[in-house]
Amino acid sequence: MVTKYDVFEYVYKKGNPVKPLEIAQAFRKGKADYQAIYKMLINLAENKFVEKNRYGFQALRSRRNDLAYNIIKFCMSNQINHNDLLDKGLAEFVSKAFLKKRFAINDFKMDPRRVVKYVNILSKCGLLIILSRKPLEATIPYNSFLGDLIAYFGYKVLAAKHKEDEYYGEIGKELKKFSQFSKTNEEKYKEIIDDFETRFIQHSLSIEGNPITLPETIKLLKNKIVPKDVSLESIQEVQNYQKAMQKMVQDTVERSPLTKALILSYHYLAMYHLPEIAGKIRQKPVYIEGNPDYTVAKVDEIEKRLSGLMEEYNKFIAKKKHALKDILQFAAYFHNEFQHIHPFSDGNSRTTRLITFHLLRSQNIPVFDIPLGLLEEYIFSTKGAKKRGDKKLIHVMQKIVLYNLKSINEKLS
Repeated sequence: MVTKYDVFEYVYKKGNPVKPLEIAQAFRKGKADYQAIYKMLINLAENKFVEKNRYGFQALRSRRNDLAYNIIKFCMSNQINHNDLLDKGLAEFVSKAFLKKRFAINDFKMDPRRVVKYVNILSKCGLLIILSRKPLEATIPYNSFLGDLIAYFGYKVLAAKHKEDEYYGEIGKELKKFSQFSKTNEEKYKEIIDDFETRFIQHSLSIEGNPITLPETIKLLKNKIVPKDVSLESIQEVQNYQKAMQKMVQDTVERSPLTKALILSYHYLAMYHLPEIAGKIRQKPVYIEGNPDYTVAKVDEIEKRLSGLMEEYNKFIAKKKHALKDILQFAAYFHNEFQHIHPFSDGNSRTTRLITFHLLRSQNIPVFDIPLGLLEEYIFSTKGAKKRGDKKLIHVMQKIVLYNLKSINEKLS
């Protein structure tokens, strides 16, 4: 069903005046739907989203309209139904949830069924983490997309300052469930992994500026359909990162430990489209674009620091059993140390995520994706941070692990 937001997005993107019949044809609607689309356009004009002129209907530019279009565009890029999120009631719910570290149904003066509906919509998008189903308890990590959604509907964008909450108890419970579910439903587990891995490839590369959307990534990797108006390098980035990801997953299945050579091979596969740097330690200084405060190793320090990190890794895996807290603490240290070494000319962050996932998976913690709602928090805990903060990353990692476990277990059960 075509909505007014679908019509607005089409008119806004076109820029030039368009007629109702053209819009109906664009949405593959017949003449019978013409009147409904015309009424939507009149409604949009009354609310100053578009104007009607002698040539048809044309989008009006304003900060509010730009915000609406950017929200819709973000949703389309991430395979989210924007009609679900462009709901004033949902925006009000998020604005109140932001003020709480954790929330339950009775924290809102709303019909409990509406609260459950909003929780399910946001959870499905990766914008909310369900901590418990019965009784319902959840948390919404702050991110600028949801901030924009709140602002669009006129609510103040406020978020509570959270102390570093611990989710080890919840993670432990979910790990026990996962151990049972994954063994009894192996085929379903493999399907879930494929879906998660595709999302991770898109999420991971979007951080690095790759413009290919989630729907386009799915079509490219599963159906070999190449997106239009995208550079060959962007396409190769996606395809090559899939190969690196698949290699990493197979290595963890076979219990292959990380070595310098293995890390170089992941980088080689991921950056195969740039043969001059693929799998090679850099020989020139680099810096983090947009973050001059982020320090990386000098060229003559790389080998020594990398060897030191691998020594720490070997000591860690030599011990057969680790407490959950120790695993996540070491994973955060390992992630940040490798990223600060920055051994490659390009592709450091995407390689860091692969080897950190390898480490976690080798400890029987199934992590396949960084959900949409945590991408921003993850970035500002790593290469977007003004100073190194392993404690912040530990906190984010707990939520990433918990989201992965909750999502996998719900699908398996």
